[in-house]
Amino acid sequence: MRKVICITAVAAFLLANAAHLPGLSRGRSEGGETPPLQIQVKEDANRIEISTPELAAAVNKKGYVTGIAAGSFLDKKSGFHDPGFGLDIVDWIMESGSDEAYRDKLDPELVYKFNNAYHGKTAKRSIEGPQICTKAKEVDAKAIKGPDWVVIKQQYQYKTAAPGKRTGSRWEQNIVFQSGKRFFISSDRMNVVNSSDSMFFRLDMPGHIKHNKGDTFSEIYLSYFEGNGGKIPSSEFDSDFAPDEKFNYRRDKNKVPERFIRAYHLRDPKSGKDGPWLAGMTLEPELVYEAWCHQRGYISFIEEIGGRPIKAGETFGAAFIVGYFDSIEEMNQTYDQYKGFKGVEADAGGWRLVN
Repeated sequence: MRKVICITAVAAFLLANAAHLPGLSRGRSEGGETPPLQIQVKEDANRIEISTPELAAAVNKKGYVTGIAAGSFLDKKSGFHDPGFGLDIVDWIMESGSDEAYRDKLDPELVYKFNNAYHGKTAKRSIEGPQICTKAKEVDAKAIKGPDWVVIKQQYQYKTAAPGKRTGSRWEQNIVFQSGKRFFISSDRMNVVNSSDSMFFRLDMPGHIKHNKGDTFSEIYLSYFEGNGGKIPSSEFDSDFAPDEKFNYRRDKNKVPERFIRAYHLRDPKSGKDGPWLAGMTLEPELVYEAWCHQRGYISFIEEIGGRPIKAGETFGAAFIVGYFDSIEEMNQTYDQYKGFKGVEADAGGWRLVN
């Protein structure tokens, strides 16, 4: 049976006196009156800006695109913001195997070299590109506003492909902001035109960390890391190391965790004072193929979704929560409310978490 949590204008009214379920937005005050608008959206040709009582964020339509723009994700409670290149940032469609046999025929941007400190020892190859975040330059993005929520919808059609592969797969992303939440819910989905025995796509989850010997964070939490309760001190990232050297997760080698949470404990680089955790949660752990947390001048928080056989015309993806939390316990409680969902659907009538 398909598991669905949805919110529409009609459902919001009917649920005014019902139990408050995860992801549901009532849209009415307890007295039955329409509440004042709590979410503001500003939009121009280059950018969409969102402000809720708890958060501020921006989505770039042009330039460095996909996900939430670098440095724009503000937690109004603490004053902290994201310290990297953005959140829920999307790259290529890929598969297992080497491109060495036809590398000279590839667009240089699609070449994937391995046995190095950036990519580690595992052979992988691009199916379609470009790397959307850095090379697409522009995506189709629009906002859908509800009474106490807003959804940002983005999409892009891939333009380049490896020899023997077609172009035209479409990436779709939905990002949901809600009044009363210090996090957003998102989903990334690929509608593919190629078949593969092990297709996956790559994204930053929650996002990379810029730092100078841990000045912007004090520790990292990986729910699949068995040592020290999943916590890793910032000192482990003082020097560069390859993604498969340590703190690496692979579905074919590691036990699938009960929860798939990756987070960093933010630190004020001026005062050294700890702030909240910034966490990225993949709501269905089984969907993660591989996940990196390695140092390469910055901390690379790569996650790969899929890694299973797929046929042309099919779709695959995952749903996420990204936001601010005051403790690991709070992360776990939130995760358990939404665990198992695999996507977000949205239109003018409302948005839905789907399984």
